[in-house]
Amino acid sequence: MAARKEAKQALVVGASRGIGLGLTREFLRRGWHVTATVRSAISGGGLENYYDQLTLDTLDINNLHMVEAFMARMKGRIFDVVVLNAGIYGPRDKGVNEATQEEISHLMMTNAISPVRLAERLVPLLRPETGVLAFMSSVLGSLEVNANDASPLYAASKAMLNRLTRAFAAKYDYLTIVNLHPGWVRTDMGGPNATLDVDSSAKGMADVLVGRAGSGGHEFLDYRGKIIPW
Repeated sequence: MAARKEAKQALVVGASRGIGLGLTREFLRRGWHVTATVRSAISGGGLENYYDQLTLDTLDINNLHMVEAFMARMKGRIFDVVVLNAGIYGPRDKGVNEATQEEISHLMMTNAISPVRLAERLVPLLRPETGVLAFMSSVLGSLEVNANDASPLYAASKAMLNRLTRAFAAKYDYLTIVNLHPGWVRTDMGGPNATLDVDSSAKGMADVLVGRAGSGGHEFLDYRGKIIPW
């Protein structure tokens, strides 16, 4: 009798809802084992039939004590794909003169600083040669594409993420790293008028990540695999 093929392993950080939950479902549908982190307990979300493939963990990426405990629990694990999706929109209707220092600091920490800090810790857990590390970015963070400066504070946080991940990629030039734009997706963050549903975005992004395995380098791609200018 042939040995059972070992399931691929994905880690999705920030999976309680929206795009992170959609990516978790997509990898589960593909037969992967998924370790998904949430800030608080979730129920439902289409995960009910996959508990034999799913490990749920609790993590706030801004909380260094929680990060230390999480890394201890992950000791010895190896992942084929790691997606750092945790993020917030921040003060949605405020500019730099209206937002408080605390709001801006929390936005930049959550969307840019903490993901890169966590990525540094996760590098040893990526499968050698073929592992893919993904940061959830946005086309709004592109200085070239977002010429009208829509959502300036959120866009600035994603531009900061892109800049920091460029430096990160230069340090770990042997890794395959992707900054992902999920499209304009109908989520709490994207709003009801967005043009793309969660499942379509998640399927596209999963295809991109699987296709990038072993390719090396650092690219800024959308959910269709199209290159986005930095």
